Amino acid sequence: MEITITKAKELKPKPDESKLGFGQIFTDHMFNMDYNPEKGWHNPRIEPYASFELDPATMVLHYGQAVFEGLKGYRTEDGNIQLFRPQENFHRSNSSNRLLCIPEIDEHFALDALKQLLTLEKDWVPGAPGTSLYIRPTIIATDAFLGVRASHTYRFFIILSPVGAYYPEGFSPVKIWVSTRHVRAVRGGVGEAKTPGNYAASLYAGEQAHKKGYTQVLWLDGVEQRYVEEVGSMNIFFVIDGDLITPSLNGSILPGVTRDSVLALANLWNIPCTERRVAIREVMDAQKDGKAVEVFGTGTAAVVSPVGLIKFRDEEVTINDNKVGPVTERFYKELTDIQYGRAEDPMGWIEPVC
Repeated sequence: MEITITKAKELKPKPDESKLGFGQIFTDHMFNMDYNPEKGWHNPRIEPYASFELDPATMVLHYGQAVFEGLKGYRTEDGNIQLFRPQENFHRSNSSNRLLCIPEIDEHFALDALKQLLTLEKDWVPGAPGTSLYIRPTIIATDAFLGVRASHTYRFFIILSPVGAYYPEGFSPVKIWVSTRHVRAVRGGVGEAKTPGNYAASLYAGEQAHKKGYTQVLWLDGVEQRYVEEVGSMNIFFVIDGDLITPSLNGSILPGVTRDSVLALANLWNIPCTERRVAIREVMDAQKDGKAVEVFGTGTAAVVSPVGLIKFRDEEVTINDNKVGPVTERFYKELTDIQYGRAEDPMGWIEPVC
């Protein structure tokens, strides 16, 4: 398929890169493509960023049949623009599509479309330290129908947003609160898909955590509520006496691209690493017993987010004296150096754009 390009007649002013927040400003253009059973995916186009007109009965508004992804474009010190493992994001998108009964996309075509969009919007990729261009590919069900079934029509779109740091604190330890009443997802559901409903399910507990003075929620499993699953919208890692541990993918945990990257680097660096069930009690006791403990979350938005304090029931433990640990810092530095082109890419993860 050939992608048609319609350029905006008027361009928006570029934002002050020193004052970028997250997900509040959007670029001049977007990518759109439609699906119906007769034509399949068709009419791929880059056009001016604009609102959608949706029928009030559009199925995504009632039944939540949608998936999305999140990745970033980075400007290197020499001015080039590059992506970090974008193929994995489109591959994961198709995994989510299958669980949500959404037609799969051609992953190579989607990447080419993204690169064409980024080439057109290259001036929107910020170059200030710590900034990047956040990329949000999304698919929504578009049938106008009130009935519980899979839609027959869909819209695939990609929007772009220049962003600063995800957390106002920057790369500093955050405080997390363990939810013992609410769960994010259960095995056998769609917890392993990147679908809006999973995030809607996290909002209430997230608000409760913020009211209590914590940055994020640490989610436990939905069956026994004993085992750690995710922190906020991120995967989570523990370093206990030199061993790197992360919850195994069990059907209710999102298979994060950054998570996979940390595991690959740990293997490259010969850091002992285990994917297994991790009881919250094990983590709390390890800190209390004086073992060397580090905790960090991983995700596209924050990359690596160190944890300095955990509150579980009536207990509160401080992790690594509320300082960034050496293992956490090493992963953060290596990943961000690769993403911004400051270090060699030993894994072949970088996709040049322009």
